[in-house]
Amino acid sequence: MTQIPQLQDARLVVEGRIATLTLDRDDVRNELTGTALVDDIVRTTEWINADESVSVLILTGAGKAFSAGGNVKHMLQREGTFGGSVHEVQKNYRQGIQRITLAMHKLEVPAIAAINGPAIGAGFDLSCMCDMRLASTEAKMGETFVNLGIIPGDGGAWLLQRLVGYQRAAELTFTGRVFDANEALAMGLVLSVTAPDDLLPAARELAASIAAKPPQALRMTKRLMKLAQRQELPDFLELSAVFQGVCHNTADHLEAVSAFLEKRPPGFQGR
Repeated sequence: MTQIPQLQDARLVVEGRIATLTLDRDDVRNELTGTALVDDIVRTTEWINADESVSVLILTGAGKAFSAGGNVKHMLQREGTFGGSVHEVQKNYRQGIQRITLAMHKLEVPAIAAINGPAIGAGFDLSCMCDMRLASTEAKMGETFVNLGIIPGDGGAWLLQRLVGYQRAAELTFTGRVFDANEALAMGLVLSVTAPDDLLPAARELAASIAAKPPQALRMTKRLMKLAQRQELPDFLELSAVFQGVCHNTADHLEAVSAFLEKRPPGFQGR
């Protein structure tokens, strides 16, 4: 494992093949636009992509909130990300919050959002950037941009409809309403709802079941899942055949098959 990156407003802990990134600005409800969390998240994903010793990322928030998204006071005062001309604001978004969206999209390992509290606006979209979501009973979620007279500038309109379908995404986005964890479960947005103290253990249990799989095959499967969203089936099948050729020539594949036939736990080496 290479050295863990130094972060400013988040904490990164690695246990085995599982990395847990905790947004650590409870003083501002883990907002994304007025902190160093954009840089911290991007730096973490880049490190994971380059270090094959990590197989799963858990993303959660410290304190009461998962993330409150953008700083509304800064919006009113036209400060930071929200200040300047049309050209300057679009540049701020491209060089700011949108870097998270692209970084999470390029992340090569499965990501689990452990939504411990309110996930609002860009904070909600951050959870949607993950592959899976678990929620605490304390969680509240909302695609609330329209309430402030703005649009989901971080890509939320692209993300949400791919998770819950166009009609439900339209209703949530056009109304900007906030909903609870049980409703999120009913619409298939989260996998489960737990008591607050059980959230991280549940996320770690899920992460451990994924991290136990062959590391190379896991990363290639994540790449295929992402590519399937934008490729035509014939092209996708061609790429799948190539990836499968790679997998059949790995030591971990032979170990997996041998362990299966010998009825024993496998021991994967990532090669």
